[in-house]
Amino acid sequence: MKPFQQAHIETVLQVAERGVNAPGVQHDRLIRESWLRCVTEHGLEPTRMQEAIIVSQQRLREHQEQMEALLQIARHGLESLYGQMAGLGYCVLLTDARGVTVDFLGDLQIEPGLRKAGLYLGADWSEAVAGTCGVGTCISTGQALTVHLNDHFDACHIPLTCTTAPVFDSQGQLRAVLDVSQLSSSQPKSSQHLALQLVQRVANDIEDATFLQRHRRDWVLRLSGAPQFLDVQPEYLLALDMSGRVVGHNQRAHRALGDACAGGLLGASFESLFGQPLAQIGRFVAAEPSDRRAVMFAGGPRLLFLSATPPVQARALAPAQLEQAAIPAPLAQLSAGDAALQQQIARAARLLNSPINLLITGETGSGKEYFAKAVHESSERRVRPFVAVNCAAIPEALIESELFGYVGGSFSGASAKGKRGLIAEAEGGTLFLDEIGDMPLTLQTRLLRVLSEREMLPVGATRPVAINVRVIAATHAALEQRVREGRFRDDLYYRLNGAHIQLPPLRERSDLLALIERWAAGRRFSPAAQELLLHYPWPGNLRQLRNALEYAIHVCPEGDMDVGDLPDWLVCAPVQPQVVEAPPQRTAAAKPSEPDWLQVLQDQGWNVSAAARQLGLSRMTLYRRMQRAGLPLPQRGQAAVTPE
Repeated sequence: MKPFQQAHIETVLQVAERGVNAPGVQHDRLIRESWLRCVTEHGLEPTRMQEAIIVSQQRLREHQEQMEALLQIARHGLESLYGQMAGLGYCVLLTDARGVTVDFLGDLQIEPGLRKAGLYLGADWSEAVAGTCGVGTCISTGQALTVHLNDHFDACHIPLTCTTAPVFDSQGQLRAVLDVSQLSSSQPKSSQHLALQLVQRVANDIEDATFLQRHRRDWVLRLSGAPQFLDVQPEYLLALDMSGRVVGHNQRAHRALGDACAGGLLGASFESLFGQPLAQIGRFVAAEPSDRRAVMFAGGPRLLFLSATPPVQARALAPAQLEQAAIPAPLAQLSAGDAALQQQIARAARLLNSPINLLITGETGSGKEYFAKAVHESSERRVRPFVAVNCAAIPEALIESELFGYVGGSFSGASAKGKRGLIAEAEGGTLFLDEIGDMPLTLQTRLLRVLSEREMLPVGATRPVAINVRVIAATHAALEQRVREGRFRDDLYYRLNGAHIQLPPLRERSDLLALIERWAAGRRFSPAAQELLLHYPWPGNLRQLRNALEYAIHVCPEGDMDVGDLPDWLVCAPVQPQVVEAPPQRTAAAKPSEPDWLQVLQDQGWNVSAAARQLGLSRMTLYRRMQRAGLPLPQRGQAAVTPE
């Protein structure tokens, strides 16, 4: 333990015992109260030296999924804030209301130091875990603040300076904390004043954007003390239901106007707030100049300028129909009714035009590229290119120049004119990185910079090129396992995994029959052929199913298709065990011998279904016995012929 850490621990002990500042040391009231909470409520020891806690990848994913809608809205604000502060050595974090970091932007050159300090994805900065800190104390108090150097409770964290602001929902509940932090600072706490103002401004922007998204179907009132800013950046937002009662507000409205309402803002009527009947609300729709839309706030009195936006009228559909109607056709066509897939499609539909990267996982052939194309075609980027890159198919020696391009003469064999890379070809559109798990580690570092900085450096170039692409990655591999094995960068994994789309394997989909009927283009299968298609395990998933159906359609161009029209590998495949109720046990003596099943087939007029029922076998087993015996499989309406 270093001397400055020992001195800090002694100061914390004195404050915890007396409840006031130690002699010669000054700390804000919020900091002293937090130290006391750490000792008396959270049971933390001032003498402890605990480094940052990083939650598991599984827990991080759970926290991110619960914040998915807000993360989508907040991402632009985070990138804007980081662009203003990165040059000063700051990183940007967004945590949920429990203090777990769910999004992060920071300098990759010092990434190991950031991770060790807890300025990283998955870090738990709740006060009960980390002690007094920017995030945890912001959650406990609901206030924006700076926790600077030795304001921290734990001596491990005293090199850090952290400035935070809360993000509230429209009901006044804290949803997230926005944080900017530095690994170290030689400046006094007052140097963070500008950082505090910037963080609060961006937190307010995130809060307001979330408010407007949530209350699209309500009356939205924008209020400002200055008419010039009313339509540009209003201070206060209120949402009214159709009866004119407040159903939501931003936090600035709560702080400025809430105390003047006896029961608080929520539930207050338009008339009680502004002294006018609800029927007059039309006067404030933005047809009149903003300086003519003045109102007196009844709780003040205070002069405000008001702009009212009527609700977006929803079609008269049930909630499930509304959700389905909101799914664009390219995405909707991916499913024929499977519930698990429908859930993934609905999630993707909410993220179509967001800057969040998508990671699509699923078995080989489960439709990952089809899904990525559907996302692209459903988004505003559909007018720009969709560029697919198979990271496993490009030789490692060429993948860098293929992805990033190169300037003329930059290496032996390079074209004198240079070459645009695949990333540049996707400008304005979507870059689909298939089999991302097979990307070499050296290229992973460069791709990470593309995702974080939105720029790339062609091979041999000296100046980076700004890019605007949506990245969708896909893999059949277990990326988390590869991260643990050191074969895939964890920071790249988190960056790609903005939202995780998990595609179910075909054997688990409840819409298999509907898919078969859709892809058969109006053709029909016999009951035996249909049963074989439904019970095959489809290790190659959609790709394998499509191949089988195309084969059958070409072999049998007319009429119903039967078992003999299906590929041999499908007909001869071993039956997969199914979890069904066990049939009554049969004794060994009762088990039919080979002549028995042939006789039963003959007795049943070569009706395979009837013979299988009598023998207690599945039809597939009986078909395979017929093949082994050299019997041709029955064709449409024909009986099998016994070999001589």
